[in-house]
Amino acid sequence: MKFTQLLRSAAVVAVMALSAAAAQAEDTIKVGLIAAFSGPFADYGKMMEAGIKTYMKEHGDKVGGKRVELIIRDTTGPSPEIAKRLAQELVTRDKVDFLAGFGLTPEALAVAPVAEQSKTPMIVMNAATSVVTAKSSYIARVSMTLPQVSYPMADWALKNNIKKVVTIVADYGPGIDAEGAFKNTFVKGGGQVLESIRSPLRNPEFAPFVQRIKDAKPEAVFVFVPAGEQGIAFMKSYRERGLAEAGIKVIATGDLTDDHVLAAMGDATLGVITSFHYSAAHDSPENKAFIKRFAEVNPAAGRPNFMAVAAYDGIGAIYEVAKKLNGKIEGDKAMAILKGMKINSPRGPIMIDPDTRDVVQTVYIRKVEKVNGEPYNVEFDKFANVKDPK
Repeated sequence: MKFTQLLRSAAVVAVMALSAAAAQAEDTIKVGLIAAFSGPFADYGKMMEAGIKTYMKEHGDKVGGKRVELIIRDTTGPSPEIAKRLAQELVTRDKVDFLAGFGLTPEALAVAPVAEQSKTPMIVMNAATSVVTAKSSYIARVSMTLPQVSYPMADWALKNNIKKVVTIVADYGPGIDAEGAFKNTFVKGGGQVLESIRSPLRNPEFAPFVQRIKDAKPEAVFVFVPAGEQGIAFMKSYRERGLAEAGIKVIATGDLTDDHVLAAMGDATLGVITSFHYSAAHDSPENKAFIKRFAEVNPAAGRPNFMAVAAYDGIGAIYEVAKKLNGKIEGDKAMAILKGMKINSPRGPIMIDPDTRDVVQTVYIRKVEKVNGEPYNVEFDKFANVKDPK
């Protein structure tokens, strides 16, 4: 074969390969999932992936005539620089139709400009600082904000004769939001905050902070720490330092008694009161079906938590957009559909606020009790249709 013929053959092969790749891209809706899958917050990404897999097992991997492809990227978090780089690669190289995930606020904030510039819809499945949705008009949040779940706890505490508290929160956006929302509502209602403590986001040593709480002699301590290992560490120090015996109650956001680690925390959490938007013990047909399917699809994952549910709802929102756009995803059209979207979630009905693109939902007051021999967050009160108080 002559050299020119070889060149022509190579060119034909290249064109065919490009055409095949283009055809495959046209037949695929790509979702870039950015979260921590390793490092101290590895469970965040794993829970999100498990929630998405549960939904896709129920509903199939095709919608709007196209196959849904999940592209997973690990930030090792909290790593905003890595999150931004991964988002840029997903948008420019992988040509994703949606960005999703974002377990931690610093990573969501870092990616927001990428979503804005590329007009790529960004579905936030956890990052809970109020300001996140304001950083790009292409962000919709299906999880929660910390103020949204914090101020109802202040209302509940006041109604239940808790008048003096110390607050302790992780020293980053969500923690500062939680502290502010709780404190403002509590003080306006006549309560007194004796001291406000902020603990490091990475590897906090709680024992000295817990001793300060004990020395202040409050009636209760209001706590926000990131879900997972920090909740275990705080409750260990709380018990060891004798705060329960001193009559100091624990009131917190539900991150402290995260469903995924609650069984491992054991009896140390019994009696803890929290305010949150999801419990694995939530009594509804939708949640019972979700719990059952989650266990079938993810047999080694353990009990699903609020991140699994947010991811389940988030991929559900993506499917709904794809269905209404017949698989042809355009950023502005996608956001128009997301605004005002109602979802019948395992946590109860939710809506994406058309003005803020933030979730509106019921916030439940729960107490850790034993159910069939295991600790669960048992709901006993609720605040309906709660918005972020921004």
